[in-house]
Amino acid sequence: MTDFVARLLYLLAAAAGRLPWPLQRRIADGLAWLSLRVGTRESDVTLRNLELAYPDLLPGQREAWRREVLRTTALQTLDTLRLWTRPHAENLQRIGEIHGEALFDDALAAGRGLIVAAPHFGNWELLNQWLAAKTPLAILYKPPESAIGEAFLRLVRADADADRITQVRAEGAGVRQLFKRLQAGGVVGILPDQQPKGGDGAFAPFFDVQALTMTLLGRLAGRSGAPVLFAWCERIGPGPSYALRIEPASPGIADPDPAVATAALNADVERIARRDPAQYQWTYKRFKARPPGSGEDNPYADLERG
Repeated sequence: MTDFVARLLYLLAAAAGRLPWPLQRRIADGLAWLSLRVGTRESDVTLRNLELAYPDLLPGQREAWRREVLRTTALQTLDTLRLWTRPHAENLQRIGEIHGEALFDDALAAGRGLIVAAPHFGNWELLNQWLAAKTPLAILYKPPESAIGEAFLRLVRADADADRITQVRAEGAGVRQLFKRLQAGGVVGILPDQQPKGGDGAFAPFFDVQALTMTLLGRLAGRSGAPVLFAWCERIGPGPSYALRIEPASPGIADPDPAVATAALNADVERIARRDPAQYQWTYKRFKARPPGSGEDNPYADLERG
């Protein structure tokens, strides 16, 4: 039954993904308007995050940014449905620019393993497909709470490159698998800006706000000696085109001191997010955990009560 429902969801996603691009843009505008009108969780969380990350914005500016974040998020969702249900080779034609590919090729040729840090900016699913076309890789992911959701995720991430993408659950056994892959000179992809479990992270500044940040990436880089590259697919122009960008991580990202490593990690993610705030995932409760002993309350507590 789980696989049947997952395949049914796949068919629905495929239908939505085949809508013409101009229609997708109009739907995204409508969904953003509805989200603001109804006061959805995503709308409220986005506003709270913008208040925390950009406290100097005037109220009118912040509202304009919120509308654009919601619109871009809706467009990203529709676009991802298309990417999930169309051949990867076809999807990759939508990458109109590639910057820093030589950095990636040189890291592969060095044979010391490679960690690709892919923040929640732009379209990370398209980035995954580009990486898989270049080399086999393992992707660390947080499994959905439902078995159907996980079955659907595995289904949509399969294609001609299915044997080149290994999806690794974010748990103890998965982390050991990543380390072995790096030791063998392989490539690992990590979303670095998800809030980890309390024992797996350290607090570091992110937009001048303390945020619980993963220490895993720094530990993997430090123990394996593998270089870290940041990569993202950024939407450009009015159409469904992307620029793929690859840049080296800050040197401190592999520091044995977790405070140094997480601060470097967050600084890199922040630098990318500031390129275009609308393309960053501000609908996520990034600052929910607060430093022990700080006396700070969960900034989303009033939204959760509502």
